Amino acid sequence: MSLLYSIKEGFAGIGRAKLPASVTIATGFFSLLLLGLFGTVSFSFYQLIHEVRSRVELEVFFDDRIGDDQASSMTARMQSISGVAGTRFISRTEAASRFASDFGADVVGILGTNPLPRSVEVSVQQGYTAPDSIAHIEKQIAALGGGLDIRYNKEYLRGVERNARLFTLITAGGGGVIALATIILNAFTVRLAMYARRDKIKTMRLVGATRRFISAPFLFEGIIQGLVSGGLAALGLWLVFEQALLRYEPAIYQILHPSTTVIYPALVVLGIALGFFGSAWSVARFLRKA
Repeated sequence: MSLLYSIKEGFAGIGRAKLPASVTIATGFFSLLLLGLFGTVSFSFYQLIHEVRSRVELEVFFDDRIGDDQASSMTARMQSISGVAGTRFISRTEAASRFASDFGADVVGILGTNPLPRSVEVSVQQGYTAPDSIAHIEKQIAALGGGLDIRYNKEYLRGVERNARLFTLITAGGGGVIALATIILNAFTVRLAMYARRDKIKTMRLVGATRRFISAPFLFEGIIQGLVSGGLAALGLWLVFEQALLRYEPAIYQILHPSTTVIYPALVVLGIALGFFGSAWSVARFLRKA
């Protein structure tokens, strides 16, 4: 079987069924463009979540009964806990300086003494920023000894994780529906083309043509339609973000923009894949019934 013949017949099939092919390409274009928008928003959203997670810190306050040597020892032990990226000891003097910087007042001058406790800022490694992982780190720090007051914004972090899971379900569900609709429409177009050429297909089978020889042109027809749809969708997404949004809303573009090395090639590859699977499904069903 000649590959050139199959590709040529694939183009010829699109030419013979211009209207269904045009509808399929247009539908595939809008579907893939929408998938590209979903993907871009999802990617930007997860970048934002990663940024929020990277700023998560635990503040560990020492009780006044804990001496300097013990505080130093406990700080070193915190550093060795799995998931801890680093620790920074805050002395009473530094705590007073921060108070003066934040509130514009000298706590010692107001109260006559420095009541601010010593503390440690504990930063977390990237792979340990999920709420369960941080809770595990918190337990390990608490196990170092009494007199430790551990604080971090639990509810805020849980809310971020909750919204991330919800957003993932919504985008995955929407993307799946769009992909399925694209496959079905592509399959419908190829099936119409096969039905229009059913007499020719029967003749080919009578003279001994294999299923592969018969189906190859229709598979290439779906691949070509998917390639065109994916290419147009990538172009449309580039115009939306790189031309319109970057030019007129650069501040939004800094937050919401596609990964040029991933999303544009992915749309083309996805278009080809959807076109192929839609055609393969339709060809298999038609030949099985025939």
